[in-house]
Amino acid sequence: MSIAGRRPAGELEGLLEAVLRRIDRGELVRLARELVRIPSVYRPGDPASGEGGVAAFLAGYLEEAGFEVRAEEVSPGRPNVWAVWEGPLPGPTLLFEAHTDVVTEGRAEDWEHPPFGAEVEDGRLYGRGACDTKGNLAAAVVAVRAIRDAGIPFPGRLVLCHPVDEEGMMSGIKHFIRRGHAEGVDAAIICEPEENQLCVSQKGALRVEVRVRGRMAHGAMPQSGVNPVTRAARFVVEVEKLEREERARLGEDPFLGAPSLTPTILRGPETGDPQLNVVPSSTYVALDVRTVPGQDHGELVGRLENILSRLRSADADFDAGLRVIEERSPTETPPDEPLVRAMAAACRRLTGREPRYNGVPGATDGTFLHAWADIPVVVTGAGLREIPHHADEWVDLDELYETCRLYAASALYYCCKKGG
Repeated sequence: MSIAGRRPAGELEGLLEAVLRRIDRGELVRLARELVRIPSVYRPGDPASGEGGVAAFLAGYLEEAGFEVRAEEVSPGRPNVWAVWEGPLPGPTLLFEAHTDVVTEGRAEDWEHPPFGAEVEDGRLYGRGACDTKGNLAAAVVAVRAIRDAGIPFPGRLVLCHPVDEEGMMSGIKHFIRRGHAEGVDAAIICEPEENQLCVSQKGALRVEVRVRGRMAHGAMPQSGVNPVTRAARFVVEVEKLEREERARLGEDPFLGAPSLTPTILRGPETGDPQLNVVPSSTYVALDVRTVPGQDHGELVGRLENILSRLRSADADFDAGLRVIEERSPTETPPDEPLVRAMAAACRRLTGREPRYNGVPGATDGTFLHAWADIPVVVTGAGLREIPHHADEWVDLDELYETCRLYAASALYYCCKKGG
């Protein structure tokens, strides 16, 4: 069967041309700038911070554009917003996901362009979130609006999903799934800065805390206490050995590279102020574990527990406990999945080139759509991968326009294939 399903190729081409003509580049840039101008950094303890402002603007914009809009508060001042449009013909449901939160802008003096100024210079839009991922959010909205406004016999249902807290613990997408809003979704495009590459896999993540307990003592008489710092250091060395073993066992994933077990925090005492001449009563170790397909999270946690068990056996004073505070499984979407095939066809049609495939080195909200709701996902969007979270974050507006066209063509090809 062709990508057009039961539709003749000429008919599908005519539908696509009608949709592409409706994409308004000026409106895309205007919407992206409006979104960037609204700070949506969540600052714990500051009730005025968060995604509330940008969510309200987005809901108003979508309602004015004629979409059926819904909003649900995930936590105080942090609402998910989503909109649904259903075509005149039955067909599959495709979801576009783009989060509304951004990371902190840091020090304003580190920016040449104001972090929330949304300035345009030399074909680039500057500002926190321009790349990650408000520009891509705007591209998804304008793409879906173009499909609707083209008045074509579209077979399917499109969902614009804009959750909170992607940059944190991803509470927004978890809430969306738990409340049943992802039910009936057949596939999802995750709108993130990936240079318009089709990212068909994502690394998984384990966030692990280890607390090593000791007994305070004078630094001049350490033998009168139990030093948790040296014991924590033994654990960290063993983690490094485990990482080498896993890399040797698994090698390099073609898209994701090697797995990693990275100690990111080593703090003693666990709370309170450290003092040079005091052996602390406890030490805290945090691990950022990034996994690839082929690794079992439960087995990996068991091996970390075994390290602690061995260290206890060798040292009667070794007292430590481990806790997993977050788990995100790696994801893989097969190359023959209809969404991948549709997006590849869209790339060829729009660029005349074969698509570039890759993987996401971190995790996205798509991790939970895949793992919790069994939804195939592809991650793509405008923006250099290294730009997010930097000062003077930017996105190229020509690339963003191509992203918008890619989103629209992908939706059309996917739904026409599955819906006929």
